Amino acid sequence: MTAERLRIAREMHDTVAHSIGIIALQAGAAARVIETQPVAAREALSSIENAGRETLAGLRRMLGALRQAEPEGPGYAAELAHAAPLDPALGLADVDRLAATTTAAGVRVDVRWHGEPRPLPPEIDISAYRIIQEAVTNVVRHAGTPSCRVTVDSSRTEEVSIEITDDGRGGQQRGKGTGWGLVGMRERTTLLHGDFSAGPGPAGGFRVTARLPVPVPARVAAGVRA
Repeated sequence: MTAERLRIAREMHDTVAHSIGIIALQAGAAARVIETQPVAAREALSSIENAGRETLAGLRRMLGALRQAEPEGPGYAAELAHAAPLDPALGLADVDRLAATTTAAGVRVDVRWHGEPRPLPPEIDISAYRIIQEAVTNVVRHAGTPSCRVTVDSSRTEEVSIEITDDGRGGQQRGKGTGWGLVGMRERTTLLHGDFSAGPGPAGGFRVTARLPVPVPARVAAGVRA
């Protein structure tokens, strides 16, 4: 049960933390312009409504997964190890939408892709997305900067690498690893036998990187498709 609780905790943190960060940004924007720019204020309030609805839908899915959970028994641990993500629809294909939503909220996200997009095992696909989502959320909440950069490199068939950088403040404090977001990102990477780092960037700001190995069968399949 511990593995399942940790998995649900990671999903809930990543889903809720990002949405609350966007809602806070949009609420602040609406409050600043509600008297002088009512149209912009209505757009911000509409974004808050959409973010709230999406978060509520995600929480309902998580609660549904909890209610359907069977008692622990033989083979339960192995089943959890290969369990599907609680929101299997999300993956790297959703990064551009994440960037657009965050940019609309006031923090511009510049996404750069290296290599051709290719199908990935679900656990790698959603973990890569969640790491990017959480890193961007940290930029929104802590960096005090108007922009950040996300780089996704799938040019090597044996791995997918991601990097999120910003030139904001608070690099030393954010690099201490005491937040649940950093813990969750590291856990996701470790479970996939990858490498993770987070800390102040060489030129200031903050930098998050993760390398996620792609299993041999998926690499072979990718080679066949090519």
